[in-house]
Amino acid sequence: MPDRAILLACVTLLAFAIAGWRFAQVFRPVFRGGPAARFDQPRRRLKGVLGDIGLHRRLFRYRWSGILHAFMMSGFLVLLTVTLESFVRPFFPGFSLDAIGGSTGLALVQEIFAGFILIALSMAIWQRLVWKPKRFRTSSAKDAWIIYALVGTIVASLVLEAACHQILQGGVSPWRPVSGTLARILTALGMGQSGAAVVEPAAYWLHVAAILSFLVYIPGSKHRHIFTAAFNIYFRPLDRAQELPKTDPDAASVGVVTIEDFSWKHKLDLVSCTECGRCEAACPANAAGLPLSPKLIVTGLRDHMIAEEKAACEHTPIVGNVIPEETLFACTTCRACMDACPVWIEPMSKIIELRRTAVEEGSVEPMLQTALKNFQNSGNSQGKPARQRPRWAKGLDFAIKDAREEPVDILWFVGDHASYDPRVQEITRKVAKLLHEAGVDFGILHDGETNAGNDVRRIGEEGMFQDLAQANVEAINGCTFNRILTTDPHSLNALKNDYRQFGTDYTVVHYTELLVELVGSGALTLEVPEDGAAVTYHDPCYLGRYNGVFDAPRDLIRMAGYEVHEMARNRENSFCCGAGGGRIWMDDSAMTERPSESRIKEALSIGNVTAFVVACPKDLIMYSAAVQALGVGDRIRVTDIADLLIPRAA
Repeated sequence: MPDRAILLACVTLLAFAIAGWRFAQVFRPVFRGGPAARFDQPRRRLKGVLGDIGLHRRLFRYRWSGILHAFMMSGFLVLLTVTLESFVRPFFPGFSLDAIGGSTGLALVQEIFAGFILIALSMAIWQRLVWKPKRFRTSSAKDAWIIYALVGTIVASLVLEAACHQILQGGVSPWRPVSGTLARILTALGMGQSGAAVVEPAAYWLHVAAILSFLVYIPGSKHRHIFTAAFNIYFRPLDRAQELPKTDPDAASVGVVTIEDFSWKHKLDLVSCTECGRCEAACPANAAGLPLSPKLIVTGLRDHMIAEEKAACEHTPIVGNVIPEETLFACTTCRACMDACPVWIEPMSKIIELRRTAVEEGSVEPMLQTALKNFQNSGNSQGKPARQRPRWAKGLDFAIKDAREEPVDILWFVGDHASYDPRVQEITRKVAKLLHEAGVDFGILHDGETNAGNDVRRIGEEGMFQDLAQANVEAINGCTFNRILTTDPHSLNALKNDYRQFGTDYTVVHYTELLVELVGSGALTLEVPEDGAAVTYHDPCYLGRYNGVFDAPRDLIRMAGYEVHEMARNRENSFCCGAGGGRIWMDDSAMTERPSESRIKEALSIGNVTAFVVACPKDLIMYSAAVQALGVGDRIRVTDIADLLIPRAA
């Protein structure tokens, strides 16, 4: 026994030393990362950890993988009791867990959960060999198979050791159904107590070797998320204002140049990636054939960070060397990658930080450069004079207040496309008529409004965003109002979330939210058709995923007398139109299929749907173009929710 204890102590200390050195190689650059404000609201953060790890909330979005992971994780947590016995008993021969059912109830639980692990292992092998999800294409198969082998060895050796122990005891325990069955099989094959006496210690050392090998291997494997996932979820962004830090426009550089410029949270993300590929599967740019995989962004930065740490070399600029510019600007900033990640990694935020550097260096395609010049010169992407902003209101039989000159209940922030684009102006007028019909006291900023800057910021032009935001904040703060209204989810997100970094705390509502209030209170009465047609509704990224507004548009459609038929990808899992993040001003000729066209095809697959309903000016533009490009205008029409609402004559 002393010899076993000495040998166990030696191999364990050696394994921990090697694992510690390997972990240091990975985590040293993380601890050198820049600041990140992620220490607020500890109770809410802890609650998120318990929900996402304990309940597998995000993992269960993929049912098969969720069950697999739940079986594996719970199994290993229970089998820690076996590991405890294996490593403590050689030093304390009398150590036993019998006081808490080590030979009875706990033994049965251990056996059941060992079975769960074997089931999970079988599911994982089936998934990789037979199912072969596309999201696995860019994951390391070698790493997966090594982990499968180690997990299988850990459990198989444990069961074998328990079976041999029962043979030596001269009887099969009713509390150990799995190892007991193996004991019966081995006995039937001719193994007696002498044979079990030889195999049991071999199984023990195989179990120990597998556990220690797992420990040594983990620092260089994607499975190090076993140690990092809880921390990464805990330090997740609790609100949108935490995702993109406000930078100093007078700083020597804006954005991220080398890996050392990332915050510690961004670096923790890099070493927490499970390589599950859920972000890649959700990415509209990737689906469109553009050179973007959120997973490869993260793993590429991770490998670059670890390689530079090992080489102790001068840090290489990331943009153009580690990640090409065209990859960065393929992103639509729809946030699907971040919502899909089970450990709350933030690929999109990293992309925007790197875009800031690319923009500062002038690495911007011509079409986007033109849009940015328009913003700089005119405060809007179309390059139109500010005095033309309120021209959409011409032809209305009532005047719209100038909120800069008289108090209003609702300050309507109209937005660029709703103000200038002829394809959207008619919707803007309809919304104005609905508000007027309901007796809403509202006004606009007229030529005092500039672009909200949401997409300018996500392009990476942080300095220009701050200029636009400051101008709007000054104009808005000069008004007297209760709430801000907008028909544009992109403007809503900037006003509600980004502008808080400028000390504001506006109450901002989408027009569908306000109209639901008005209809519900009776202020606005709708003319409801007797047999409303079936329609489908598209969740805009910046309204749904970013700001959690899912029900109001659907409620409004139903109030108008229509039946909502959902597309497969809806609510949090909605598919981006492809316009966000400045993509509406970029060349899309390299796409194999535009996201907007893919979405229209999805709507057509429902059947019996006559209208594709939107609640965003960019969506109206993108999906109308998609219907035209596909030549399906005779089968489905794109319509704004406002088009469905017909006020009943008083």
